[in-house]
Amino acid sequence: MRKLGIFLSLSLDGYYCDRNGDMSWAHREDPEFKAFVTGNAASGGELLMGRVTYELMASYWPTPFAMEREPETAEGMNSLPKVVFSRTLKAAGWSNSRLVSGSLVEEVRSMKAGEGRDMVVLGSASIVRQLAEAGLVDDYQFVVVPIALGGGRSVFEGLSRQLHLKLTGTRAFRNGNVLLSHITSD
Repeated sequence: MRKLGIFLSLSLDGYYCDRNGDMSWAHREDPEFKAFVTGNAASGGELLMGRVTYELMASYWPTPFAMEREPETAEGMNSLPKVVFSRTLKAAGWSNSRLVSGSLVEEVRSMKAGEGRDMVVLGSASIVRQLAEAGLVDDYQFVVVPIALGGGRSVFEGLSRQLHLKLTGTRAFRNGNVLLSHITSD
């Protein structure tokens, strides 16, 4: 059975984006954190994302600018298999991408039961919430960025039940980011 993880940046006050939907605050330059992200991108697996995250990443990672600025991460992001969940997107042209327009929960449940690499959701907070609600997420990696936004959107807003997590690891980076790793304890 394949595992499903999530990787998401959060502000100190628990938001994945500010009141205007901006997430640029989450990208703080730091060689140590960049090496960690590059290692994650090179570790394999299948990336799952929603349309907004997909369009954002597809507009950056395959570009010459990304290849020049972050060659190892760009190579990993471009070569990994990607699944984009959208009811409005008509095509997924980024290399190794597959478009799914049906039921997110049913598709991921089927993918988990099949053979293959483990999967990770990058960003895509609404997808994270839906998959957490369905009990399909095996592990969570939250990068807490040392910034307070004073408002924004919570990844778990609208969750109909409490989600109990167990801390399995932490890592502090020189730029102030802190990685918190959890599994569900329900």
